[in-house]
Amino acid sequence: MSRPMGDSHKRFLQTLMSNGIISSIQAKALHRHCCETHGAHYSADRLDEFIDVINANLQPMFMYIRKGMSEEDGVQYYALVNTAETDITRMSSDYADNELELFRKTMDLIVDSENGAASSTDVLNCADSLQTKKMKKKETELVLNKFVQDKWLNEKQGVYTLSTRCIIEMEQYMRLIYQDLIKVCHVCHNVAIQSQICENPTCGIQMHLPCVAIYFKGRSDPLCPACNQFWAHEIPVVTCTLSRPPEANGEAEL
Repeated sequence: MSRPMGDSHKRFLQTLMSNGIISSIQAKALHRHCCETHGAHYSADRLDEFIDVINANLQPMFMYIRKGMSEEDGVQYYALVNTAETDITRMSSDYADNELELFRKTMDLIVDSENGAASSTDVLNCADSLQTKKMKKKETELVLNKFVQDKWLNEKQGVYTLSTRCIIEMEQYMRLIYQDLIKVCHVCHNVAIQSQICENPTCGIQMHLPCVAIYFKGRSDPLCPACNQFWAHEIPVVTCTLSRPPEANGEAEL
């Protein structure tokens, strides 16, 4: 029988639910705040055990807190995942049918691309082929902005990528829908959308950019960890820019 959640666990879960996703540094600060606020035992190195208690209680509801990595900078994040369905269930209550269809088409473009990204022009063109209800350009732009604000997509200079939240929460969906396209990182074994690929045609393993940076750090002659051929890509320098911790109350503006 699982250990019941205390008020500290419930507060942690409620905060995570309201924010959608939090970085590991935020999770650590929130863990401490929740324990101190409710007089629970706190130990800095027991965050995973703390979350395990929450997950054990969430299991009957087909939900759990999953940890994942940002493909951009390697920062670790926590998100609440729904495991009951393989479709885009978390989004269905927040978006109209044509908005969900636009998101699926955007995801199709990103996953099927060579660089794990889609231009705003390509995404806007998708709005003309929606089966549910077509969108005008201005409406499409507003919906895309909402996807970014709600942390489902990232946008930089007119280029869209899947957010860390999206990859963590949609991994099961993506593995099912994009079976022939989805690859996993050779280093961390998580889904790899933005990645480098071994140019040896008989190999072709993929690695996240942060994983590439860490794996080849300090190596003057980078060789593929699978086939031992020269790794022909430029080795990225990834500097983890950790998100700031929560405010003093542990919950505001996570």
